[in-house]
Amino acid sequence: MESKEEILQSIRNLTQKYFLINRQSDFIPERTKIPLNAASYDWEEAIESYESILTTRVTMGKKVEQFETMFANYIGSKYAVMVNSGSSANLLALSFLTNPALKDRIKPGDEIITPAVTWATTVFPIINCGATPVLVDVDLETYNINVQEIEKAITDKTKAIMIVHLLGNPCDMNKIMEIAKNKNLIVIEDSCEAHGAEYNGNKIGNFGDLATFSFFFSHHISTIEGGMILTNNEEYAELARGMRVFGWIRDLKNKVEIAEKYPEIDERFLFNNMGYNFRPTEIQGGFGIHQMRKLEYFINIRRENAEYWFNTLKQYSDYLLLHEERKNTRHVWFGYPITIKPNAPFTRKKLVDFLEGKGLETRPIMAGNIDEQPVMKLYNYRKVGNLENSRFIMRNSFFFGNHQGIGKKEREAIVEYISQFIKGIKDI
Repeated sequence: MESKEEILQSIRNLTQKYFLINRQSDFIPERTKIPLNAASYDWEEAIESYESILTTRVTMGKKVEQFETMFANYIGSKYAVMVNSGSSANLLALSFLTNPALKDRIKPGDEIITPAVTWATTVFPIINCGATPVLVDVDLETYNINVQEIEKAITDKTKAIMIVHLLGNPCDMNKIMEIAKNKNLIVIEDSCEAHGAEYNGNKIGNFGDLATFSFFFSHHISTIEGGMILTNNEEYAELARGMRVFGWIRDLKNKVEIAEKYPEIDERFLFNNMGYNFRPTEIQGGFGIHQMRKLEYFINIRRENAEYWFNTLKQYSDYLLLHEERKNTRHVWFGYPITIKPNAPFTRKKLVDFLEGKGLETRPIMAGNIDEQPVMKLYNYRKVGNLENSRFIMRNSFFFGNHQGIGKKEREAIVEYISQFIKGIKDI
């Protein structure tokens, strides 16, 4: 009879063979689909998950802790708290910032400034936690929050700025942090699409009071689902650890001290705050450990693709607004965005329909202008100005995938598809 280790080694060998065979396929222009995202994991992550399952040590434990340490070290933060999704990271962050245990907490009715072009779960947690989102416009050149609009939006009720490094493009952190310091505002960096992005040589996620990241399937690295809160504030980190799991004390540094105050309560089930069940699994933690070793390689592919697309598509700059990496930043290109200029002889829909017909998957810029989403009619919020750029992006912008699954043939095919369309329009 084979031993457990021999069986496990057989599983490892077969898994490696399967993944090798599975990725052997040729790209055929106009026949092979170019998806928005592609699996970033391989046999190493699969084997790691098998080993967790077979040992039955699958709930949050040492692998999660190791991944937290690796990611915190990579960004340069003191504390990292992993959760089950990037959306949960945003909700948990807003929950502890509004929690009564925090002395200078954000209170019901206080305002949090955030960009109008964003993903839904940047805005929703602000509402969930009783604060009021204040939507401000963005720049067309970056899709990021317009710093001048931040200053216009500040009132006596403003307590925080929740910025978004949209599509991996760093915000203007010097100006934002200067405003925050002058007005004594908390800065939350939604960095869910910005793994490894940099501003002035420093990693995004290490400027504000705290930052959130996502490890969803489509992101730079993936734990399938997963998220992280990073901070240099120990009080924030402790609140996050407790509220991540029901509000109990098991993961707190001072759990012994707390337990001694309540000797009549079983310390394993002692709750000193409210909380959620946002725990990640060991399978997610194991994925993260292996993904961290691949992150820089994946980022380099995205950056090479983006540089190629900008240089080859700028010939159509009369019709297309293309993003370019700004000086003193490191853009990590969650996707490659394109905006159709007002004078173009075609609409976004016509171009997108053509590209989709060729097999290039596209999508709008996140949730577009969140002010126009019908859900916002149900809740109290404020907006500054008419959000002109956000409205324009809602109608004229889109992006296609940029990931480690796109190589030389795929990126050249994308340029060819766009060229075919524009040349066809000009010939009419």
